[in-house]
Amino acid sequence: MRTLPAASAAQAPQPAQVLPRATWARDDASGEAAADGASLARARVGAVGAGEVGIGGQILRTFGASAKRASTIRLLDCLVAQSGQGNLTAAKIDGNKRLVASRPPAGARKEGTLPMLRSALLILSGNAAASILLLARNLLIARLIPVADYGVAATFAIAMSVVEMVSAFGLQQQIIQAKNGDDPHFQAVLQGFQIMRGVASGLLLFALAGPIADLLNVPEAAWGHRVMALVPVLNALAHFDIHRLNRQNRFGPMIVSSTVPALASLLAVWPLVAWLEDWRAMLFVILIQAVLTTAVSHLVAERPYRIALDRKIMAGSLRFGWPLLLNNVLLFLVFNGDRIIVGRVLGMEALAIFSMGVTLTLTPTLVMAKSLQNFFLPRLSQAAHALEDGAGRPRFVDLSQATFQGALLNGSLLVLAVLIAGGPFVLLALGPKYADLVPLLNLMAVLQAVRVAKAGSSIVALALGRTGNAAIANLMRLLSLPIAWLALLQGEGLVAVLWIGIAGEALGYAVSLQLVRRRLHLPLRPMLGPLLATGLLLMTAIVANSFEAIPFWAAEIAAALFFALQIVSMKELRQRISAALQRKPR
Repeated sequence: MRTLPAASAAQAPQPAQVLPRATWARDDASGEAAADGASLARARVGAVGAGEVGIGGQILRTFGASAKRASTIRLLDCLVAQSGQGNLTAAKIDGNKRLVASRPPAGARKEGTLPMLRSALLILSGNAAASILLLARNLLIARLIPVADYGVAATFAIAMSVVEMVSAFGLQQQIIQAKNGDDPHFQAVLQGFQIMRGVASGLLLFALAGPIADLLNVPEAAWGHRVMALVPVLNALAHFDIHRLNRQNRFGPMIVSSTVPALASLLAVWPLVAWLEDWRAMLFVILIQAVLTTAVSHLVAERPYRIALDRKIMAGSLRFGWPLLLNNVLLFLVFNGDRIIVGRVLGMEALAIFSMGVTLTLTPTLVMAKSLQNFFLPRLSQAAHALEDGAGRPRFVDLSQATFQGALLNGSLLVLAVLIAGGPFVLLALGPKYADLVPLLNLMAVLQAVRVAKAGSSIVALALGRTGNAAIANLMRLLSLPIAWLALLQGEGLVAVLWIGIAGEALGYAVSLQLVRRRLHLPLRPMLGPLLATGLLLMTAIVANSFEAIPFWAAEIAAALFFALQIVSMKELRQRISAALQRKPR
């Protein structure tokens, strides 16, 4: 065992001598352990204040040490850092105030340390499972009830979006992004703040139920919107451990808490539709999902559930979250503005067709975008913390480029899938009553592909605490909504709404790239190849939609070739995938 003394309580943190080897990492809180060696190039600890451990002069993880008395040090956050060789190194403060690096007992097993690729696949499969179950639920309801009734059911999603729009402060992201996100008191305050937010949201939805129903011309559904006021309150009672554990690359609890309720709500569809036979079935499956989501989050949590109120932490959450709140207002209009306009002007059947198209094209991109954020945000946040000490810029830049490219790939996968199988899937899953949706699918896929491309810059900005970038980019999309409304009033149809939306999203993406260059000071040159290949793929879908004389097989082959070109052009993302395949975290 190698030890070195920590600074005394009266001293400021001082540089410590180098520990040349540390052959074992152990997190006593989570049980994470890994063998193999890694050089501990720098170690610094303070008896009171902050301590850091890094490799190669780069701080990879920070921890806080606080003193109840001047002579007592308590470790609040485990010190586990990853080296470029894929090994782990660790240090901790023991009872005698010494910085300790130790060897594992014989046969110590690796637990809790997921290789990068395994983490990515776990996140993607978990998010995909929950979203596929919810998509299947919505498809089944749409198949079993009349088209106009599904339009009424779609208004519940709009109402819930109103509530989430005005009350979201990004608390789940904050517990991942913040340096003190593992602090039990910090978590308790966020949970307390979340309850306040949920109760306020429920009261607001209850008050707005009548006006929302009148706006969408469905006054008979006003009572259902009042019942929906329970959902934000139930959601607010969820345990934040499912998000906190993401910091340690432990995504299982989060996945279970989203997948199990989604499965239960799917299984409830058939008996509820057989009993109610109309839009009320959607209302009750949403309630079932909300109850189970909260219950499962507590069952999979490790810490006891605590709530607390701390004015300082809550003020920090407000500062962190108000740009996200503004962005949520814009996202509500981005996701639902077109639907509100369509429902108000064209009626419930047109809203049902349009909403189903949005569901089919939006759901896959949301799965990928959520997985992209779950995977890259913790890594980007660690790299961003290293930037504060003047180190680690190359790693942050590479991670940022991989995130940008992953967002582009997300939309391209959707467009390729819709080109190949979109029309047949709609007719098979929903039947001929949704045949009017088929000619709209390509344009809807292009719209969502451009929209989701902005997620990359938003994730990178979030890692740096720049939560306002996303709102500025989405503001451009907002400007297109009045134009779409005027187009419908002038007798135009859904195709015009989609073209206007594509133009607005393209303008928003251009703005997001400029924010990356000017605010985040990140280079855009590596994006030229991926952007060109992505543009060619999207143009293929547009041309195939506009010229019926072009054979489907020709459009599919061209799209596949441009998709392959896109993969080749994404150097940083390919390097991440290659490193993951070799089990070498980068």
